Amino acid sequence: MRQKSDVQHVFLVGAKNIGAYGGYETFVDKLIDYHKDNPNIQYHVACKANGEGRMDENVLDNVTVISESEFVYHNARCFKIKLPNIGSAQAIYYDIAALKECCEYIEAHNLQHPIVYIMACRIGPFAKYYHKRIMAYGGRVFVNPDGHEWKRAKWSAPVRKYWKISERLMVKNCDLVICDSVNIQKYIQENYGEYSPRTTFIAYGAETRRSRLSDDDPKLLNWYAEKGLSKKDYYLIVGRFVPENNFETMIREFMKSHSAKRLAIITTANPAFLEKLESTLKFSSDGRIKFVGTVYDHELLMKIRENACGYLHGHEVGGTNPSLLEALGSTDLNLLLDVGFNREVGEDAALYWSREDDSLAALVDRADLMSDAEKADFGRRAKARISEAYSWKYITDRYESVFLDSGI
Repeated sequence: MRQKSDVQHVFLVGAKNIGAYGGYETFVDKLIDYHKDNPNIQYHVACKANGEGRMDENVLDNVTVISESEFVYHNARCFKIKLPNIGSAQAIYYDIAALKECCEYIEAHNLQHPIVYIMACRIGPFAKYYHKRIMAYGGRVFVNPDGHEWKRAKWSAPVRKYWKISERLMVKNCDLVICDSVNIQKYIQENYGEYSPRTTFIAYGAETRRSRLSDDDPKLLNWYAEKGLSKKDYYLIVGRFVPENNFETMIREFMKSHSAKRLAIITTANPAFLEKLESTLKFSSDGRIKFVGTVYDHELLMKIRENACGYLHGHEVGGTNPSLLEALGSTDLNLLLDVGFNREVGEDAALYWSREDDSLAALVDRADLMSDAEKADFGRRAKARISEAYSWKYITDRYESVFLDSGI
C-alpha cells in the first residue's frame, strides 16, 4: 500500500464485500484490480464483517491481513464494519457506520481532499452532516443513485417514500452524481434541477471474453445433468427473484409459447414470491420451466450464458443492469423488455418485447425459427456493443479521470 502525500484517497461505501457476485461488489473488485498499480489513487473499501453477504477475505488471493477488521487487497485498504442484527434497517446502519469510519480515518490521518463515493441512496437524512464533515478536509462526496429503488414492489409504501426522500437529500448534499445510465442521469437532472446537481454518466462494465470452461468440462456437464439441461436447449433468465424483474410475465409468456426448449431460471431464493407465482401460473405443471437455484461460480455462469439459445431480460427498475451487460457479452440472442434502460444498452444488438399479452410468447416462437447465422449476427453486434461502451477497462479509465480531475 502506497504512502504518497499527493495520492488521491478514495473511500468506497455501499458494497457488501469484494469478490462475490453482485453489482456493486463486482464493480469494486474490478475497479481496485484495474487500478492496483496506479500510484495516484489509494482506495479504502468498506465491507461487511458479519451477516448476509459478509466479507470473507480468505476466498481472495494475495491478501495481506492487517488485523481482524482490516486487510489489503489489490493495494486497496479494506476495512470491515460489524453490524447489529436489526433486520432490513441493517443496510442503512451499515452505510452510516462505514461513513463514520471513513471520517474518523480521514481525521486521524489528516488526509486532505479525500473523495467518499457512496453507492446507493440509503442514508439521505444523514447526508448533510457527513457531507459537511468531509468538506472540512477539503473533501468531496460522490453518489451513485443506482436505479429507482423507490419504485421496487418489494418495499411497502412507507419504505418507498423513505427511499424517495433519501434520494432527494443525497442528491442535494453531494458534489457529483455518477449515473450508470443516461436515463438515470436525465431523471436526476429533471427531478432535482433546483439543486443544480453536477452529474456524469459512467456505466457498469462487462467482459466479452469466452469462459475458461470447455463444453466438456466436468463442472459444466455435472451441472447440466443435475438440472436436466443441455447446450443450446434452454432459454435463460438470471436476476434477483423480485416482482419488478417481471418473472411472472416471462414465465407466463414462455408457457404460452410453442417452444420445445427449457426455460432455466437462475435466481435468488424468495419462497413467498415463488408460492405466489405457482398459485397464479401453475408453472410446475409445465416441465419446461426450471428453477435451477443460484450460480456464483463466475466461469460456470459465463459458460451457461454462452450455451443458452437465448436470454430473457425483464428488469425495468434501475440503470445499467449488470446481468444484462453480462448476457450481451456472452449470449448471442437477447430478448429484452422494451424500456428505456434496456434500449439504451442493447440498441440494435437485441430483440425487444412488451408486457402486453402474447408479445414475448410470439418473440420466443420467432427466436426458435431463427437460423444459427442470424443468432450469431446478433451475438457479434452484442459483443461489439459491450466492447465499445461497456468494457471494464473503458469504465475504470473513466473513473480514474473523474477521481483525479481536480476541477470537479
